[in-house]
Amino acid sequence: MKKTLFALVALIIAVMQVTAQKAGKEAVVTPEGYKFTTVVTLPASPVKNQAATGTCWCFATTSFMESELLRLGKGEYDLSEMFVVRKTYENRVRDNYLRQGKGNLGPGSLSPSWIRIFNESGIVPEEVYNGISYSSPVHNHGELQSYIEAVTAIPVKKKSVSKESDEVVSAVLDIYLGDVPENFTYKEQTYTAKSFAASLGLDMNNYVNITSFSHFPFYTEGLLEVPDNWEMNRFYNVPLDQLISIIDNSFAKGYTIVWDGDVSEKGFSHSKGVAVVPDVVHFDSYSATDRARFEKMPEQERMAEVYKFEKPYPEVNVTQEIRQKGYEAFVTTDDHLMHLTGMVKDQNGTKYYITKNSWGTDRNPFGGYLNMSESYVRAKTIYILVHKDAVPADIRGKLGF
Repeated sequence: MKKTLFALVALIIAVMQVTAQKAGKEAVVTPEGYKFTTVVTLPASPVKNQAATGTCWCFATTSFMESELLRLGKGEYDLSEMFVVRKTYENRVRDNYLRQGKGNLGPGSLSPSWIRIFNESGIVPEEVYNGISYSSPVHNHGELQSYIEAVTAIPVKKKSVSKESDEVVSAVLDIYLGDVPENFTYKEQTYTAKSFAASLGLDMNNYVNITSFSHFPFYTEGLLEVPDNWEMNRFYNVPLDQLISIIDNSFAKGYTIVWDGDVSEKGFSHSKGVAVVPDVVHFDSYSATDRARFEKMPEQERMAEVYKFEKPYPEVNVTQEIRQKGYEAFVTTDDHLMHLTGMVKDQNGTKYYITKNSWGTDRNPFGGYLNMSESYVRAKTIYILVHKDAVPADIRGKLGF
């Protein structure tokens, strides 16, 4: 009987994982104690696994572009993240030299890096370049990263870049990620990376990066000071309420979103399938039973209770000031990029955003998806990448695009 029960549970989890990867309404997380009603879900490609790499920026942006191809009626594509990662390494090595060895040689970056590579070098399918040319079944860049840091230190020390030093960097990337083909055949057509990119019909001028912070003026473009912005890209800035309206309008018009933000908080639980900011100080909106119980608890016990994620609790009313304070106190940090593919509401009417992660399908029971509440998104977003047409017309007018 016990074996039969275990087998049934395993089957249920497997079905949930497969279902969550399908495009459309099935990819909605429903952790125990939360009852979600679908508002909108948009097509997405299957969940992937960045594994032991810091390349979430590339996985999230690639997933977004794959959804764009679905939206445009181009069909389902599996694009190569590691082609973009490799080309970005080439750029960051040069940047590090010009910064006298003080550049960002780490694996992290932001969505504009993906767009830069697409424009400069093109893109290839995953089947042409999977980026694993070493003894590992999954991506693992620990050793690659060590060699990159070692070989790039030599030109800085010599204060010159030789032809040979460039060849050493290329050799390291070839050994770990594989040679980049000059030409390849895909679905009986021969392409280069640039011609394949052109065949997709994606115009990178259609995409904008938008943030919401008060340390530079709204309706201007400003610099985000996060370390992964090593290319010094600038971001459109809007008030917080308008950032949320852009996200909501995007889903209403059929556009998905790249999300960059902080996932280091106790309220972020990939394993439970939710990200929330419970209010453990103010109890006005709590039920009478919960209010009476929480008022008697020390704050530490309250926090332990809400972070069991057994049911949704009222959340913090996140204002522009609260958001800014978190950023300037370094508690809202540039941790992780993911792909937002829709919206749901819980049994209390609270809005959440369906979020496709890149940590594989077996690290939670929901096929690698989770739901982030609006309060969490208000507090912990660094920036979003969206299609221009997803931005409401009045906001576009103020931003000038």
